Amino acid sequence: MKQVFQDGDILREVFYYFPIGCYLAYLWGADKFCKKYLGVLKKKEFLFVLLSFISWLFLNIGNKQSSIPYIFFIILNHLCFMGLIFLLFCGNKEKKMLAASILIMILTLVRDFWASFLSCLTLFLLHTVIKVQEPVLGQWEAVVIDSFSLIMATWVLHGISKYLTSVFYLKPRKWYIMTAIPLLVMIGINDVAGWGASNGIMVRSSGSMGLYYDQIFSYTESFVLTALSIFAGGFYLFGMEKIYLEQEKSSQYHAQIEMYKMLVEEYKQSERLRHDMKNHIIALSGLFKNKEWEKLGSYLENMERRGGKSYGDMTGNKAVDALLYQKGKWAERENIKWECDVQIPKICSIHSFDFCVIFGNILDNALEACERIECKKEGFVNIQGKTVKKCFLLEVKNSMKRTEEYKEGTTKKKKDKDHGIGLKNVGDIVHKYHGVINIKAQEGIFRISILIPLKDTVHDIKEDI
Repeated sequence: MKQVFQDGDILREVFYYFPIGCYLAYLWGADKFCKKYLGVLKKKEFLFVLLSFISWLFLNIGNKQSSIPYIFFIILNHLCFMGLIFLLFCGNKEKKMLAASILIMILTLVRDFWASFLSCLTLFLLHTVIKVQEPVLGQWEAVVIDSFSLIMATWVLHGISKYLTSVFYLKPRKWYIMTAIPLLVMIGINDVAGWGASNGIMVRSSGSMGLYYDQIFSYTESFVLTALSIFAGGFYLFGMEKIYLEQEKSSQYHAQIEMYKMLVEEYKQSERLRHDMKNHIIALSGLFKNKEWEKLGSYLENMERRGGKSYGDMTGNKAVDALLYQKGKWAERENIKWECDVQIPKICSIHSFDFCVIFGNILDNALEACERIECKKEGFVNIQGKTVKKCFLLEVKNSMKRTEEYKEGTTKKKKDKDHGIGLKNVGDIVHKYHGVINIKAQEGIFRISILIPLKDTVHDIKEDI
């Protein structure tokens, strides 16, 4: 029986379809990316890869059989890709828009970057080494370059997806849009530039330099443009994340300053009331003897309003006493076991405000973690603080869900805007005093330990307040 294909012909045919396999690999990586950051329903789990590939296939067939400029099919392919992400994955539309723009940006820019670089390198080698006067990339070279470019795009997608957890976690919807739009603009500019270069629009010598140099300059232009776009896109994406975190940290920091001022003022009012207690008792006794009940009640209400609460002397620091009193009441109200043994030296280089930032953020996280436990009676918060060899050691342990895991910058909060910011502020305070912080979460227990060296001079934070 006569063979239809020789062995070499079969291998050649398989090789020409290799870029299709590489593109499917990228779609598989994009599917995993979207599942990780957006979520997907089980009945739609494998539809994205299938439908994306079908739409890409039909658009490529349409491009080859139509006289319409291929830039139209590229844009249409981007829109189909984005539309499938909107239809098949969970999450709000703004987050989907950012995910789609990142995936399209990686595919477009990384693929064009390597395609331009390798095309330029191949032409240079053909011209200088093999001595081809007017080298042109053949089908074999184009397949190799396209396949390698897609492999690199898939590799970059796999690598960058590890660092985008904080980008996709609990941001305002407006932030996702503001981040996505510039990325989409960069993609559009590169698509138009690539189309223009392939048609000799970007670099053209009118035949004076020859086909070889026209190609070299066109590919170089595309290579430089995509390299700059990749740098700008990455800088913008992670720069926006950095700016957002700094703004949130600053906002929460100033809120904590106001909280600290309120605690100090409340303590001062309480101290003034206790100082005048003898005079108040005399006045109250007089009202009682004269049976002036209405005036007596009004006098007591005024004392309560002006005097605040008596927090006692638990730690040696009045502001921290007030804060621990409030958090302890919160724990009592939620039936959370509360154990606290903190002793702060009277002469301490750590300012009271900084103590309140540390205790406030840690205890807020601890109490909210206890509230998320199904059986509230199992919730506990244990606080230990003391001086050890001229250092202040603080250790806070609290219960948490066994299914929860701690990742740096990703704690769970009731309010999205407070996400992960509290512990970052704690870290800033600890590092300001050249201390160390250690965090562990295992077997349903969250533990944070802080060690801060104490100095003889008191730290001055007038600039902070």
